[in-house]
Amino acid sequence: MKNVVVLLVLSCLLVLNSCSDTTTTPTTPVVYDSTLYSLDFQGLPVIAAPPDNRLTVQGVRLGKMLFFETMLSKNGTQSCATCHQQKDGFSDIRQFSIGVENKPGKRQAMALFNLAFHKNGLFWDGRAASIREQSLKPIQDPLEMNETLENVVQKLSASQTYRDQFIRAFGSDTITPLKISLALEQFEFTLISGNSLYDKSVRKEVVLTAEQERGRKLFFTEFDPTGKVKGAECFHCHGGPDFSNHDYINNGLDMEANFSDVGRFEVTKNPRDRAKFKVTSLRNIAVTPPYMHDGRFKTLEEVVNHYNTGTKNSSTIDILMQYNLQPGGLGLSEQDKSDLVAFLKTLTDETFLSNTSFAAP
Repeated sequence: MKNVVVLLVLSCLLVLNSCSDTTTTPTTPVVYDSTLYSLDFQGLPVIAAPPDNRLTVQGVRLGKMLFFETMLSKNGTQSCATCHQQKDGFSDIRQFSIGVENKPGKRQAMALFNLAFHKNGLFWDGRAASIREQSLKPIQDPLEMNETLENVVQKLSASQTYRDQFIRAFGSDTITPLKISLALEQFEFTLISGNSLYDKSVRKEVVLTAEQERGRKLFFTEFDPTGKVKGAECFHCHGGPDFSNHDYINNGLDMEANFSDVGRFEVTKNPRDRAKFKVTSLRNIAVTPPYMHDGRFKTLEEVVNHYNTGTKNSSTIDILMQYNLQPGGLGLSEQDKSDLVAFLKTLTDETFLSNTSFAAP
């Protein structure tokens, strides 16, 4: 009996000691953290973040949390990452993404990387002037996440985790649509891709195969009307460090009578912009099918065939398509087309596709 009493006393002491430890353990206060995020442009031109939205470690972290957050959608089933998957170059390999109401989108989801190079609008028609503006539109689109910004703020504000992270990123736990867009902008600004096989060949780290090198020469060579030199003219629209001039052009997909999507015209209302769409980057192009604004082409081979002999004339077609329109098109042989595709595949950045910095938190 005496031993039992002793054990009971010891047990009570242990419980009291445990309770005392729990109630006196100090908690680390959540505070604003201004530590800047270090960007690696991987040899691409360095572009500064927006001066009113400098990238911080905690801001980028919050942006990544939001990018993968399903609370941004009406029924909690979709996030930005649902239609922009890293393994697919942050694109959607479906022809049209399916929204929360099980409705298909109107255009093919664009890949998200090197957004710092976009200086004249985002989306196929350029309707968003900045990354922050672009980031909020899919949330509100009835064909996509179909949610109101007011509801998103309410849902996030109910989460202690998010209130704390907004403090770390912005110094206050007050959540607003602007802060959400700024955080998403910070994360998306970090999605830099510049370490493809092609980039490594430029740095003399690897040597392209004979087929890839022939494709490279075709890509960067102008068409010669005399036939003395073969060129595919690709670099005019897809030149520069991001393999795009980020302009809007009509690349001859349809005859004028068959325009079903007038593209840039919806934004500018300028008749000269009918059926013009943003020139996409060709980086990671091999992993981001299907192609064009409506995803009509499933393979790179189909794309090359279009530019070789499939271009259609209209009043707004770009002047750069003049040789594509002539009888016989660019006159590329089957070997030429195969070489071009081989070169395009060298633009895949495997490190970007597997970079854990961009993965779900």
